[in-house]
Amino acid sequence: MRVSDNTRGLILAVISSAFIGSSFILKKLGLRRAAAYGARAGLGGYAYLLEPLWWIGMTTMLFGEAANFIAYVFAPAVLVTPLGALSIIISAVLSHFLLEERLQKMGILGCISCIVGSVVIVIHAPQEHSPGSVEEIWILATQPEFMLYSAATLAIVLALILHFEPRYGQTNILVYLSICSLMGSLTIVSIKAIGVAIKLTLEGISQIAYPQTWFFVAVAVICIVTQLNYLNKALDTFNTAMVSPIYYVMFTTMTIVASGIMFKDWYGQSLSTIASELCGFITVLSGTMLLQLTREHEVNASAASISWHVCKGNIESLKDVENNDHFVALLASEYVK
Repeated sequence: MRVSDNTRGLILAVISSAFIGSSFILKKLGLRRAAAYGARAGLGGYAYLLEPLWWIGMTTMLFGEAANFIAYVFAPAVLVTPLGALSIIISAVLSHFLLEERLQKMGILGCISCIVGSVVIVIHAPQEHSPGSVEEIWILATQPEFMLYSAATLAIVLALILHFEPRYGQTNILVYLSICSLMGSLTIVSIKAIGVAIKLTLEGISQIAYPQTWFFVAVAVICIVTQLNYLNKALDTFNTAMVSPIYYVMFTTMTIVASGIMFKDWYGQSLSTIASELCGFITVLSGTMLLQLTREHEVNASAASISWHVCKGNIESLKDVENNDHFVALLASEYVK
């Protein structure tokens, strides 16, 4: 019995989600270990490069991304992209048991809203045209509209890296993940071009000699390296259960926007489809806001934590609490009973 291309893409997408969801946890554990003997990734350190567990997580992510890459070759994005939500569920379950990270009720609601909104967007997203050659993709990529999108994306990324990251990177999760998502939208375009080149080459129509093929390879490498760098910073700084859904939402949204601009798939849609997409975007934004508010509530609650120690005697009696980050000591005198 012959297995259809869509079925192959579906299986590969599920495998990809399992690997990617697990990689978040493995990399987080590696970052924690590396922070014990070197500068944290969130502060610009690269001690994690010496941590084997981080490399296991990186290898797991590469396997997942490879499976996802092949899935896009066999199946349309409208089938593959929604299954990325599985990686969020896997990551959240593993972080509960392995990282002891918890989400408040509002945070859980935010996760659900993000996933539901993203699924709605993807379901109603326009079908993508499958190019027949790398040259055809190059023509689409050099359209004025997509060139403008690419220029705007690079300008925003540079502004985030040079201005916003030094000021807000450690307190606002959207800074790191915006960089990852914007670069990710360009990655997907390049990955599609590379996938088409590989598929046509295997079918006997070689695309290796075309300079456009190697240009897309170079763009993909640069974008992927940038994504991984800032994703490491996000994982090291913020709760994994928050990074996964927000990254998924933003990455999916930017990918659909970039694809729509490049492949001109937005034309000819019905009003009901457009309304559904808008509802999906609103749901996504609401979920993202809930997650961010939950994060701010947790940070404020942690910062406001003070331990009071009332003791009768001298300062020596406080040695057992000297490692506490926040405590106020009241030394009793003869006036305190």
